[in-house]
Amino acid sequence: MPAIFAAGSTGSRGVAPPERRVQPFDTSNLGSISAGITMVVEPHKRRYCLITPCRNEAGYLEATLRTVAAQTVEPALWLVVDDGSTDATPRLLQEFADEHAYMRVVNRVDRGRRSVGPGVIEAFYAGLDEISLDDFDYICKLDADLELPSRYFERAMERMESDPYLGNISGKLYERQPNGRVEQTAVGDENALGAAKFYRVECFREIGGFVRAVCWDGIDGHMCRIKGWIAQSVDDPEMRILHLRPMGSSQDNIWVGRRRWGRGKYFMGSAWYYTAAVALYRMLERPRVTGGLGIWVGYLEAVMKSEPRHDDQEYLRYYRRFELESLLTGKRRTLERHNRKVRTRASR
Repeated sequence: MPAIFAAGSTGSRGVAPPERRVQPFDTSNLGSISAGITMVVEPHKRRYCLITPCRNEAGYLEATLRTVAAQTVEPALWLVVDDGSTDATPRLLQEFADEHAYMRVVNRVDRGRRSVGPGVIEAFYAGLDEISLDDFDYICKLDADLELPSRYFERAMERMESDPYLGNISGKLYERQPNGRVEQTAVGDENALGAAKFYRVECFREIGGFVRAVCWDGIDGHMCRIKGWIAQSVDDPEMRILHLRPMGSSQDNIWVGRRRWGRGKYFMGSAWYYTAAVALYRMLERPRVTGGLGIWVGYLEAVMKSEPRHDDQEYLRYYRRFELESLLTGKRRTLERHNRKVRTRASR
C-alpha cells in the first residue's frame, strides 16, 4: 500500500488563520501492509473494539479497510454497522470479514438517505447493543472514510497507559487540498475528533455515552472534564488521520453540512457571540467565506425556529463558562486551566 501522504506534501496546523504555519510530513511511519499482524502482548489490557457506522462508502471504504488491517495491534473486534448501503459497500465488507476474524457486520434496513449526526449515532448504538463493554478496555467510534498510520491504535493505547486521566483521544485531521497539498484541518485540542473517538471504557460509561443528536461529538469532550477526565486531540506523527471526504460535506454538500454544524452549535448550547466568532474564524478556511457563513446561517435558523437544545444544566453551566473564558483568554489557556483542575480534583 502506498504511503498515506505523498512524499514532499506539506501540512498546516490551522491554529491561527489567516496565516498558516506549514510543516513537512514525516511519512516514514505510515509504511505498507505487512503479511502478518503483530499480536497484543497483554490482551486483557489492550482489548479495543471499533464500531464503524457506514452507508454507501464504497468510494472510501477500501482505504479504511487496508489501514485497519495494517495496524500493529489488531482490534479485538471491529463491528461495522452497514446503515442500508445500496452501493458496493456490503460486498467490500463481506470480503474483508471473510479474511479477518475480528470483523463482524451488522446490517440495518435502508432508510432511503444518508443521515449524519443523530443518524450516525443511532447506527453506532445499533452496534454497541451487539456487545458487552465488559469485554473491552477501549471503545472507538471510527468512520469509514479515513486513512490511519499503522501504529495509530497502539499509540493511542500507549498514551492512555501513560496518563490515567486521559479518557478520550484522537490524532489530528488532515485533508488533501485541490492543489495536492495535505493540510491540517483546524480543530481544537479540547476533544477527540468525531471521526475517530478512542475512549477508555470507564470514561465512556461515566459520561453516559454519546448524546443522540447533532454535535454529539462536541458535547462529549466537555462531559469528560465535568466527570474528571481529559479529552484531547494531538498532533502526534503516528496518529495523523487523513480524511478522504471534506469535513462537513457528508450530507449533500458543504453548504448543507455547515448549516447543520450551526444548528448543532445551537443545540449544544453555544452562545450567539461565540458562534459568531466561530463562523468568522471558519470563513478564513476553504471554502472561503461560505463555510463560516453556513455555520452562522444554520445557527440563526435554529434560533428562529426555536429548535430544541441540550438540557443538561450541569453541562450547560460548564460549557458556557468554557466558551466565555475561551473568548477572553484564548481556548488553549482555558483548556490548560480546566485540565489542571481535572488533575488536582480527581484521583485516578
